[in-house]
Amino acid sequence: QVLLVESGGGLVQAGGSLRLSCAASGRTSDIYAMAWFRQDPGKERDIVAAINWSDGDTYYADAGKGRFTISRDNAKNTVYLQMSSLKPEDTAVYYCAADLVRRDTIVIVTSLWQNWGQGTQVTVSS
Repeated sequence: QVLLVESGGGLVQAGGSLRLSCAASGRTSDIYAMAWFRQDPGKERDIVAAINWSDGDTYYADAGKGRFTISRDNAKNTVYLQMSSLKPEDTAVYYCAADLVRRDTIVIVTSLWQNWGQGTQVTVSS
């Protein structure tokens, strides 16, 4: 398994920026992809962005396209989510996830991701 620890959440005004970090430890050599998800209370956890750990190929959900950037530092076993032009509707708990299954492509179905961080709160005020 992989242990994931997120950091970087907080309170920001609309239009501002935040960078989330997620450090992985454990079976990091088995990581196929990492991703950021977010969840509002009473709603499902949805993918925001994902990145292939070896070739850097990325996926973005529509909500973050053009505003969010996912990146990785393989040497540090860390994935980042740079968020800009934040909106109040971006307010959620953001979770880091790792996929250890060798696949042909990044999967976006939440239940297929096996390892999760504890989550970090992002609050965007209007």
